[in-house]
Amino acid sequence: MGQIDVSARVRNVRPKKRGYSRSAKSRRRRRRLYARLMLGGCILLAGLLIGILVWGLFSLVIRHLEGSKSTFLPGEGMAIDEEEAGRPAITEAFLTPNPYSRPGELLPEVKNIFIHYTANPGTTAEQNRSYFENLGITGETSASAHFVIGFDGTILQCIPLDEIGYAVKTRNYDSVSIECCYQSEDGSFTEATYASLIRLTAWLLEKYGLTPADVLRHYDVGGKKCPLYFVENEDAWEGFRQDLSDYIRKS
Repeated sequence: MGQIDVSARVRNVRPKKRGYSRSAKSRRRRRRLYARLMLGGCILLAGLLIGILVWGLFSLVIRHLEGSKSTFLPGEGMAIDEEEAGRPAITEAFLTPNPYSRPGELLPEVKNIFIHYTANPGTTAEQNRSYFENLGITGETSASAHFVIGFDGTILQCIPLDEIGYAVKTRNYDSVSIECCYQSEDGSFTEATYASLIRLTAWLLEKYGLTPADVLRHYDVGGKKCPLYFVENEDAWEGFRQDLSDYIRKS
């Protein structure tokens, strides 16, 4: 019998793939690690972008608020400092800019504060404000006021203080007007309306460096019986001015 070439057999035997197996596992681990790193990087980047966006929006809001305290343009509205001394509770309900009740023209100066009454007994401040608003649609006349005081004492601001209103025909460019709601046919105001009128007028006088002598009735320019009760009862008008002076002195 011939001899068997054992060395040849040994040479033909393939080695086990232990090294290959370990290499594949290593690659899989590296791939998982890489995927985790990529995911973490994406999350970090997304968080950074969101942070930048939030900070940008916050900065815009801060700049807007700071700017509104110091500057304003007609149509934007004069900012009112909530902590301003003597300021009564005022609800801003600005009219939509339109040619008939809020033309958006600059109010260059204020020499007088005019007191009016709505001439619609029983109507609220909100209803009178809606009347001014609807004039922008109907165009039936031109009328408005900076403020309307309800018979419950509510004060609505319809026009910013840097804009004119259509309240006193010959004095719209140098005055601020206050409309007062009422319930009684004689035009007298409720206690709540009267108290708010005192507070609001006193605050405006302080704001513009005026005195109670600078407070006028619509009647005092043009002769219109407005506000009715203060026109037909001169003592009541003088009493209002005295109450206003006393309030300012005590304040």
